[in-house]
Amino acid sequence: MEMTLRWYGSQHDTVTLEQIRQIPGVKGVITTLYDTMPGEVWSRQQIRAMKAEVEAAGLHVAGIESVNVHESIKAGAADRDIYIDHYRQTLENLGEEDIHLVCYNFMPVFDWTRTELARRRPDGSTVLAYTQKAVDELIPENMFTSIAGDLNGSIMPGWEPERMEQVKELFAMYKGINEEKLFENLTYFLERIMPVCDRYDINMAIHPDDPAWSVFGLPRIITGKEKIQRMLKVVENPHNGVTFCSGSYGTNLKNDLPDMIRSLKGRIHFAHVRNLKFHSAEDFEEAAHLSSDGSFDMYEIVKALYEIGFSGPIRPDHGRMIWGEKAMPGYGLYDRALGAAYINGLWEAIEKNAKAQKAGEER
Repeated sequence: MEMTLRWYGSQHDTVTLEQIRQIPGVKGVITTLYDTMPGEVWSRQQIRAMKAEVEAAGLHVAGIESVNVHESIKAGAADRDIYIDHYRQTLENLGEEDIHLVCYNFMPVFDWTRTELARRRPDGSTVLAYTQKAVDELIPENMFTSIAGDLNGSIMPGWEPERMEQVKELFAMYKGINEEKLFENLTYFLERIMPVCDRYDINMAIHPDDPAWSVFGLPRIITGKEKIQRMLKVVENPHNGVTFCSGSYGTNLKNDLPDMIRSLKGRIHFAHVRNLKFHSAEDFEEAAHLSSDGSFDMYEIVKALYEIGFSGPIRPDHGRMIWGEKAMPGYGLYDRALGAAYINGLWEAIEKNAKAQKAGEER
């Protein structure tokens, strides 16, 4: 695997490339062209400039998160082919610039949902959190307002003000669209872009829905083992793969995360490794990456990735806000750096144990 950190660009991120380079074991970043809107074509000049900035800092672009999918594609609107053609052109331009991994999602309207961005924990740190009760008491167009006070001056991906101003219109687009129709629209999109992915060796890594159930009645289709396996089978192409996000799949406690990883051997192109602390099945908060701080066995998650031969980029995710840092919620420097070091430590121990066991068996 390759340890990376997500970076939003020098114009938007409080974390600098110089700081990222100093995290032991981190050689690459997962980034995006944050000023582009869904449906826009990314030019080779824009991509090249972004790469040059990263490489000048002694790092490299390990992948893109995200090339956002236009709502017309997700909803199967009459103009979806226009936006799919734009997406295909962006993929071609990324391939020409030697970038071969794209994380994306197919969640309607909201890319992710949290009801708190700064829940205070007993140790004084603050974290992203979710309670179903809070969602049930909100109307969708007020969702952004309810969390806006905790943004620390940042713009959260998937919650851009321009996007949130169109919530009513976006919900109207999905009237009458159920899970089956949304799945058909995803299949149509994948079938259209796979020839480009084949030509440029681009791995498409779909991110799971977060949380892994319907929010505000919107359909969700990437929530667990059965649904992801269906998506991989309907477009049986090795470039059609997944981002295995332990935190997103883990929002549903019925998901057996190590088992899911093993079932997806060869199709996990990217991994987000993070921990959650549950107070009930519908009330959870982000935790430190350390197993004992949350509800997941992080050792078993990393071990499963090692055992399937995962060699792609991996990154820590949704860190706590600690030590007085003010940054984009979930994306400060300090706790994600701790997370990267912890995951690297787990990987090293697992790898050495596996090699020692194999050597013992061969004697």
